[in-house]
Amino acid sequence: MAILSKPTTGSSLNPLAFAGFFRPSPFLDHLVRFLSSVGGTDKVFMFIQYYSKIVTWFLLRSGKTTVAKRITNLASPVADFRVLLRYYGLINLIQWMIYIEHNPPPSRLLLNIARVQNFLNLLYYPLEHAWWLGAHNVVPLSTNTMNKIGIWSCRFWAGYVILQFLHLYEQWRLTKKRKTDISKKLDANEEEARHEERALSVDGERIVRDAIINVGYLPLTLHCLLPVNWDLESNLINGLTFRKPFNFAKILSKRYLLFFDLRRVLI
Repeated sequence: MAILSKPTTGSSLNPLAFAGFFRPSPFLDHLVRFLSSVGGTDKVFMFIQYYSKIVTWFLLRSGKTTVAKRITNLASPVADFRVLLRYYGLINLIQWMIYIEHNPPPSRLLLNIARVQNFLNLLYYPLEHAWWLGAHNVVPLSTNTMNKIGIWSCRFWAGYVILQFLHLYEQWRLTKKRKTDISKKLDANEEEARHEERALSVDGERIVRDAIINVGYLPLTLHCLLPVNWDLESNLINGLTFRKPFNFAKILSKRYLLFFDLRRVLI
């Protein structure tokens, strides 16, 4: 954090130079870099979007409908903006597709999974963008067409999410195998072995964290695949009995991810 310091000569007499009482702060520099990135901005808005659902739920149970409505009025445009923020997704995806072909992952299975996931995202992103443009009347789309676009967009995303479990399992298997190989090396340098084990431990934590997030994504993704006229209240999958617990798990995992990224940026 910024620390108080002695102001420069003459600045103490100028009320407009109050910032001179603070020293330059590496913490502030890192925070600005984090919030200036698209990923950092998305994580902050994601935190607001998902936590507002919990707060709204508790407020509704307490009968504070007016406050709950105001928080919903904040969360709705935040969620909408996060969709708009993904407009550049295809550019990063194409870059990633080229990268993995020239720098393939350690196993053939991982490479093939990534290829299929990339193909699904090639279909997902344009459909999501088309739905957003139609929802905001930028392009003329009927409600029926928008619903079809939204369903197919979610289907491709659901395929990605399901494949991600297989992707994470393969990564976990390779990480465990690598740890076993290190323990069997009798002539390995002890310091290098410890360094590699620490790196593998970090990878293991990341895989577990990503798996928790994916567990939260799966039921929410499947819920989005339901027909528009599906009666949520009379089926197993509804907002309170099935979807909410997974939504809560996803929110907690996202909170941990945001904390992890902030800690990495600020330390």
